[in-house]
Amino acid sequence: MLRSGTVAWSGETIKPRPLTHGLLEALPGIRHAFFTRAGGVSSGIYTSLNCGVGSKDDKGFVFKNRARAARTLGIGPDRLATPYQVHGDVAVVVDKVWETGQGPKADAVVTNKRGVAVGVGTADCGPILFADSTAHVVAAAHAGWRGALGGILESTIRTMEELGATRSRIVAVIGPMISQRNYEVGAELMEAFVGASPANSAFFLPATRPGHFFFDLPGYINTRLRQAGVLSADLGLCTYADEERFFSYRRATHRGEADYGRLLSAIVLD
Repeated sequence: MLRSGTVAWSGETIKPRPLTHGLLEALPGIRHAFFTRAGGVSSGIYTSLNCGVGSKDDKGFVFKNRARAARTLGIGPDRLATPYQVHGDVAVVVDKVWETGQGPKADAVVTNKRGVAVGVGTADCGPILFADSTAHVVAAAHAGWRGALGGILESTIRTMEELGATRSRIVAVIGPMISQRNYEVGAELMEAFVGASPANSAFFLPATRPGHFFFDLPGYINTRLRQAGVLSADLGLCTYADEERFFSYRRATHRGEADYGRLLSAIVLD
């Protein structure tokens, strides 16, 4: 297993190794990628494809990593749009790509512009990529528990519809994120979800510690997507458990590390 401060890859010889899903691969005119931490130039706790502009990593390394990811998607680095994520419910339309690090405060980006990749950064929260290939509309959303409960998924879908997408044609894929077995939360979080809907109790299992529970955030996101009327799928990969491939905020916190890298997930229309 990769440990803190260990460089596991040589960024000059290994290319990014993104993950994809057949639900999106089957759509014409669309490319997508859930990037792992392999194939970049960062080192230490950021090894190696850290694409987080908000991290404390060397910004030159971050920009180079983002450029590598962009090239993997077949675009230039100036065609990759990611927002300033705030765990809210705002989705924005990308008509023109902003400078890296200057994105609007939002947790989803939507576009119908060809050759523009929209993406989000995550390190345990859920990255969700959306597409309506008929309407030529794609989106990327960042959903932690606050955003998922607050409606970021539905906001993303509504914004896609404003650009001409049809809900029944939209497909969505959930990328690598923290799994239920590694996501222990306090009673106050469970109460917030059950207060919103008693049915949400199904996403919580008792933990060993009194007053604590294991929360199934991927399952909750998938249910919200299906309730919204879109076809959805989950890669089923845990960021906390798979240190070799993924960054994890919670894992870094448990180790007392000063910071953590961010994974990029992005989608683009040809």
